[in-house]
Amino acid sequence: MFTNKKRSLLERLSGSVATDDRDNAFEDDLPAIHASEAGQSTRAAAEAQMIEDDVDAGQLPIDVFQTPDEIIIHAFVAGVRPDELGVSISRDIVVIEGTRSERQQVMDSDYFTRELFWGAFTRTILLPQEVDVDSATAQSKDGLLVVTLPKLDRTRQTKLRVKAG
Repeated sequence: MFTNKKRSLLERLSGSVATDDRDNAFEDDLPAIHASEAGQSTRAAAEAQMIEDDVDAGQLPIDVFQTPDEIIIHAFVAGVRPDELGVSISRDIVVIEGTRSERQQVMDSDYFTRELFWGAFTRTILLPQEVDVDSATAQSKDGLLVVTLPKLDRTRQTKLRVKAG
């Protein structure tokens, strides 16, 4: 049954309302969030941060992909110095934040076109699986931030030797 009532962002994130109809294009921009994850406090905090990111700061375009052993994030950070970037990583969430500072002051009335974003930005990324936080790396070169996150191998086992004493 089709209804004209639009669901709130919170309803769509939490899944509290059926989302059979796809009349709102904004839903396509949201990450897939499974009902089993709704109770996890870190996920809930990240989802709340994602909402806050959309409201308070500029957009940070990203690509997230995987290899057999790693999850890799590419973020377009042209015009941002490495000391203006911050990357926070937990086992299943990455937060990239920083500031793109305008180097030249230009009067608003002197612009013909103004499309670049200047100021603070933040992006929260929910990872599809847990990663090894201690082995993660981040490198910025030619305006591209590359964050490499080794996947945790949940099937790996090790034998422990029991010591007497």
